Amino acid sequence: MNIEKARFNMVEQQIRPWDVLDLDVLELLFVVKREAFVPAEYQSLAFADTEIPLPGDEHMLSPKMEARILQEVAVKKHENVLEIGAGSGYMAALLAYKARHVTTVEIDPALKEMAARNLAAFGVANVDVELGNGAQGWPGAAGNAQYDVIVMSGSLPVLPDSVLQQLKVGGRLFAIVGEAPVMSAQIITRVSDTAYSSAKIFETSVKALRGALTPSQFKF
Repeated sequence: MNIEKARFNMVEQQIRPWDVLDLDVLELLFVVKREAFVPAEYQSLAFADTEIPLPGDEHMLSPKMEARILQEVAVKKHENVLEIGAGSGYMAALLAYKARHVTTVEIDPALKEMAARNLAAFGVANVDVELGNGAQGWPGAAGNAQYDVIVMSGSLPVLPDSVLQQLKVGGRLFAIVGEAPVMSAQIITRVSDTAYSSAKIFETSVKALRGALTPSQFKF
């Protein structure tokens, strides 16, 4: 396989047609090598328009989904980012190249180790990989950490208020909310201490984050 040709085709045939036109995002897909974060046995699928299997019955999101998330949250160099669902570490690496710092939280110990190993091997130094259930928020060591950007790298049947509360004013949250077969990908912006605005970006269906609240558990 001609890796660079395959990467180019991924961008031109999958990602651009999915309304990812931000040049910084497109260039970053050539900088952060996706194949470095794909399990060895699936290297032939590194640039395919598919979710790639990971240990623990988890999956990497498709390339166009990763790129679209990156474009929609529009991370700036001074910002701190929280990602829930580290997976192989690839999304955290993309975010890290645009952010000041990324905290990525993974509930599966094997995946946590994979993400940390992949990020270190690729030389990404501004990411902390934490083990735990972040599907209802991740306060961090300070107990009340707030973030400029939050990315939920898996779906949620309902979006807990505890996650929204961790956004700074002006901060953006990407979340896929709902249950199969149709879920809504949303960008939620905190516009004040008490108010949020929400924009639906597209419809999709991806696996729920482990540890996510279900509607029957949700307390209004």
